[in-house]
Amino acid sequence: MKLSIIIPVYNERDSLDVLLGRVKAAPVDQAKEVIVVDDASTDGTRDVLAKHDGTDNVRVLLHDRNRGKGAAIRTAQQHVTGDVVMIQDADLEYDPADYPKLLAPIVDGRADVVYGSRFVGSEAHRVMYFWHMVANKGLTLLSNMFSNLNLTDMETCYKVFRADVFRRIAIKENRFGFEPEVTAKIARLGARVYEVGISYAGRTFSQGKKVTWRDGLKALWYILKYNLFT
Repeated sequence: MKLSIIIPVYNERDSLDVLLGRVKAAPVDQAKEVIVVDDASTDGTRDVLAKHDGTDNVRVLLHDRNRGKGAAIRTAQQHVTGDVVMIQDADLEYDPADYPKLLAPIVDGRADVVYGSRFVGSEAHRVMYFWHMVANKGLTLLSNMFSNLNLTDMETCYKVFRADVFRRIAIKENRFGFEPEVTAKIARLGARVYEVGISYAGRTFSQGKKVTWRDGLKALWYILKYNLFT
């Protein structure tokens, strides 16, 4: 079994060496390919990626202009060759040491899709913004009401798919609308969805956190759009 890891990147120069080192060292038995999509970074990220491109099964793809996380994942979707596909953010909030537990339900034949939840389990979590937590849980609740899933963390970065399921998802959204869109579409496919608790080391805005309350309002629309209108 081969694992394809998709890493959308935008202006993550300072974290990339550490993150890619952790991804390469992740304690999994599966062969790995790492597909990094740089979304037109302007901070020197591409210079860092040039050192990794072509080493240890890392492939770097470049956008000519900034298009967003969903667009980066859509670009990578055309290039994955693995049996299982995982989304990994380029910052250091999510720990590749969690890969074995994320993969286990798929490897065991129980799941088609696995979400890594920041809100269940006993793993370490950095205590961060209260209202972000409220917004995440509220959006997850609304998504669940329409999709009839019982997730605790719809907005999580860690989403893992059997490759055949991943290829059936026609990703339309270019930015953070990817999260509610893909959740609605896997529910519509009738995929077997599992959830496991993960660790989480959230960043502050001064450390580069990019998601804001505006993204939360947009997510509300995307939940309605992909569950009711498309």
